[in-house]
Amino acid sequence: MKYTSKLKALFVLVLLAVTTLQAQPKKQKIDGVAAVVGDYVVLDSDIDLMMIELRANGISSADVTRCELLGKLLEDRLYAHHAVQDSLVVTDEEVRSYMDEQLSVMVEQIGSMDKVVKYYNKKNVDDFKNYFFDIIKMNKLVQAMNRKIVDDIEITPEEVRNFFNKIPKDEIPTIGSEVEIAQIVIKPIVSEEEKQKVIKKLREIKQDVLENGSSFTTKAVLYTEDRASAPNGGYYKINKKTQFVKEFKDVAFTLEEGEISEPFETIYGFHIIKVEKILGQEIELRHILMSPKVSDESLAEAKTRIENIRAKILNKELTFSEAAKSFSEDKETKNNGGIILNPKTLEPKFELTKMDPSLYNEISELQTNEISRVILDEIPGEGKFFKIITVNEKTQEHPADFSKDFLKIKEIALKDKQITAIGKWTKEKIAQTYIKINGEYRDCVFASDWLKKEIK
Repeated sequence: MKYTSKLKALFVLVLLAVTTLQAQPKKQKIDGVAAVVGDYVVLDSDIDLMMIELRANGISSADVTRCELLGKLLEDRLYAHHAVQDSLVVTDEEVRSYMDEQLSVMVEQIGSMDKVVKYYNKKNVDDFKNYFFDIIKMNKLVQAMNRKIVDDIEITPEEVRNFFNKIPKDEIPTIGSEVEIAQIVIKPIVSEEEKQKVIKKLREIKQDVLENGSSFTTKAVLYTEDRASAPNGGYYKINKKTQFVKEFKDVAFTLEEGEISEPFETIYGFHIIKVEKILGQEIELRHILMSPKVSDESLAEAKTRIENIRAKILNKELTFSEAAKSFSEDKETKNNGGIILNPKTLEPKFELTKMDPSLYNEISELQTNEISRVILDEIPGEGKFFKIITVNEKTQEHPADFSKDFLKIKEIALKDKQITAIGKWTKEKIAQTYIKINGEYRDCVFASDWLKKEIK
């Protein structure tokens, strides 16, 4: 989708905000204070670091000035300062928990904690952790303040219409080619014998940890089939509102600290959980997920079932939607006729240029209402299954139409309204906040009036 110049500025802003942490550059001069915003400072090295982050993320820095980067850093400090002033809470425990997760990923990628410390040019582990802690806490304060500014902003249909009518004709957004797709999923039946093999293995792991002092974390790295948590030794921090399946939470919240559950089953397979800490309403735990293996005979039987379903649809005995409701074994799509929701928008539309490549390859050659061949697929932790896919609707790239593309126009209009609110908030807070710009940066031309409070 193409956007107006004002909206493009939003995406540049977001992109700069989410750049990842990279190694400190070798400084050619003593690190100085470029600016002060409330209780926060911006160092020369912070601007150097941001420039390196842009390049490391494949973003050309040729047209980005140090003044522009300083402006973004000033905004972050302004958010963080007023988050503290407004008593927005980011607990040290929350920061440490997130930091531990990120450190686990870093160690997995680089090789050891010592290498991480060296990579980031810090004196020792404590020095690096203090540095990383401060960065994470400030970023979380920035996010909390940003949410406070925009979360309650709503937009009416009339406001959306007025926004759309004011867009010059040559700047009307272009909506990319989109598809609505549906699927029918058939899963092979897992034998009781295979289930018992997995249960036995999980019990052996539990016994080894309890009786021989083996590390549950190491066991999780070696055996769990949950790829998301494997690098962290099966670690999760959850509360009762966390979006985990009910069976998992039911077991987790019955355990005491240090206790390991018996094997139990969810839609993903069999688990054991070890609770490490109970922190009020939250639990820190590790788990191991293992799935029973599917026999060749069971796979063949499942393939035959879905081929028969496909034949009935082709023979007009059933519509695709009726077949999905009657036979599909995918709980998320079964009841709405197999329609797949876009996980990014929660709408039944996928923009072709932004689709997951594997899904795009499966539907790119399909015409509307055509049914795919039988596809063998696999989801880690859930196992293999067969599916057929159809394209319910295709729309070609076109200029945005108010009636047909209302939801997308509403999204753009809401972002525009949020930008306006952020701009108003920023202007007010700059006037209320102690801000000092130093040295060469006093000559910068900023989008916001950061020099207004400068003390001569």
